[in-house]
Amino acid sequence: MLYFIPTPIGNLEDITVRSLKLLTTVPLILCEDTRVTKKLINLLKERFDKPQNIEQKFISLHSHNEQDVINSLNVDDFLLLDAAYVSDAGMPCISDPGALLVQFAQTNSIPYEVLPGANAALLALVASGFSGTKFYFHGFLPHKKEARIEELRKILSLEYNSVLYESTHRILQLSSELAALAPQRVIYFIKEATKMYETHYKGKALELAEKLKSANLNGEWAVVIEKGEQQNGAVLNEDDILPLPLPPKQKAKLLAKLSGNSIKDEYDKLKNL
Repeated sequence: MLYFIPTPIGNLEDITVRSLKLLTTVPLILCEDTRVTKKLINLLKERFDKPQNIEQKFISLHSHNEQDVINSLNVDDFLLLDAAYVSDAGMPCISDPGALLVQFAQTNSIPYEVLPGANAALLALVASGFSGTKFYFHGFLPHKKEARIEELRKILSLEYNSVLYESTHRILQLSSELAALAPQRVIYFIKEATKMYETHYKGKALELAEKLKSANLNGEWAVVIEKGEQQNGAVLNEDDILPLPLPPKQKAKLLAKLSGNSIKDEYDKLKNL
């Protein structure tokens, strides 16, 4: 049997009894980062007084080598013994590797099971307090600014709540982009969920962009964007963007999106204001 096991996103006590039993007894563990997983299992053994003398083999399987590793796997190994796959934290396959391994099990008739457990996106969605029976999970936005703006415009036009992940290095950029595109939209930010320094921010995008400028941004972030309404789902006009506290180059890019002019033309216009 091949088990896909979610791991705690912060608090070790969020591990389920069944996941703990499997992680400390299966002889083969495929994982996103062997160092992270070995450290996690050792911490779990210490915390929950599990035996330390079980021999386990670890295989690294991450987004850059997933297909190569799967091509090298011996199907018989998975038919003869139990194995597990874990990502660094949370549910495998959700903005993490694992989907190709599920396909490998399906193609080769390998019995597999996905265990329930921690997931940052669902935690953030519930904690946001936004109502609605539907939601959209996007994961991480593109790094390039133009692509990010395009994706955010699509998300802001949706009629249901949306969940994003963002790193500490780009969370301030994201808050500025949201403030520029939808300053009155209510946004929920949560960082370091389930950890000692878990922190929440909720409010209108423009207000939060200012608040985050003086906040400690260290940690992993989840962001929930409240569903759009007919009257505020559209992108802003020029008069809305000009007063925003954004760098001129970023303003120029937003204005170029609206006007169809080049970014250079919009930037030159800003310099003359």
